[in-house]
Amino acid sequence: MERIKLQAHAKINLSLDVTGKLENGYHTLQMIMQTISLCDEVILEKAQDGIEILCDDPSLPCDERNICHRAAKEFFEKNHIKAFTRDTDSKTHQQYTGVRIKIKKRIPVGAGLAGGSSNAAAVLKGLNILYGTNLNLHELAEIGLKCGADVPFCLYGGTCLAEGIGEKLTRLPSFADISVVLIVPEFSVSTEWVYKNYSLEDYKKHPDTKTLITAINSKDIEKVAREMVNVLESVTTVRYPEINEIKYTLKSCGALGSVMSGSGPSVFGLFENIEKARAAFDDLQKYYKQIYLVSTTDGGETYGENI
Repeated sequence: MERIKLQAHAKINLSLDVTGKLENGYHTLQMIMQTISLCDEVILEKAQDGIEILCDDPSLPCDERNICHRAAKEFFEKNHIKAFTRDTDSKTHQQYTGVRIKIKKRIPVGAGLAGGSSNAAAVLKGLNILYGTNLNLHELAEIGLKCGADVPFCLYGGTCLAEGIGEKLTRLPSFADISVVLIVPEFSVSTEWVYKNYSLEDYKKHPDTKTLITAINSKDIEKVAREMVNVLESVTTVRYPEINEIKYTLKSCGALGSVMSGSGPSVFGLFENIEKARAAFDDLQKYYKQIYLVSTTDGGETYGENI
């Protein structure tokens, strides 16, 4: 196989709690992460050498700053994959086997939906198939963690309890096929700024993770929606009150509950069924440019035939 196409799915946070802060400045978390059907398309093609990235979103870098470049580099180094070529003096030397990565963006950038991490996970899965390295998910996740804390989840997908900095994953029962309306406001939020301004001491409502997991186990959509909490809203909504306005709007249009995903600014609502979700979507798309009617999925990148 020389070429492969994959889907890289976005994620939302059904809950997000900050539990502490490490000496290196990173915060420890406890959150429930969920894959949704919104996805980018990632095409990988073997190349003789080097890592080349092409993307249809001009705002994204296509060099070493791109997380997909980092993922490919870490993969090649981990697996010692090298191609033999000859220089002008006919002396054999070694260099990394390469890959050309084409990304078609559909997941909004910088919206708290792990679009970049999902792309990196797709790259790792795709290279594992193209080069027949037969690494298992745990081994791929170890590589992915070097690139970003959300990459391991994006490799596993589905519904997971994530702890530590997000890398300690416990798979939960499927919460697939729940209708979601997702809205991304016309502004971006710096994840670094959010965590820098988050206070562990301030009183705020925290998610009841055990209750939420129980609701997921029974697929009680109404209870899950009622228990959704993201403590980072205590920072983000102060500067961006529109986030609370979107939450209110979604609930007034029939959402059982609404919460911000990750560090924002994206906001989503869970709906009882697709009919109510579609009615809300049809109404709200008149007012919001970036609005998506999606569903929760069992996640992980999917791939097709050799293309």
